[in-house]
Amino acid sequence: MTDVEQLLQRALRPVEPPSNMGERLESRLTEIADAAAEELADWELSTMRDPRNWGRPAGAAAAGVAAGGALLLIRARRQQQQKGAQRRASLERAARDFADEAMKRFGRD
Repeated sequence: MTDVEQLLQRALRPVEPPSNMGERLESRLTEIADAAAEELADWELSTMRDPRNWGRPAGAAAAGVAAGGALLLIRARRQQQQKGAQRRASLERAARDFADEAMKRFGRD
């Protein structure tokens, strides 16, 4: 194997993310969404008449929507993974029960 191939193999080796990365990401996204909501709540409607004042609220709204959307996706994926794990466990239990019952029935004959 050439040096270039070895370097590429080392560089492209999969890296596992830290175990708490999902929790940290969710926490930070929640903080961003909360900060955006607070920023929008602090603005008075009377100052919104002037288009020059729309920058900060628009930025806060965009950040809040983006963080909220990302949180929804993360939580939906987590629920999907949990349901998948529950389905697998249920199928495994059913398979074990079936195998046990089959062994009992065929073992008696």
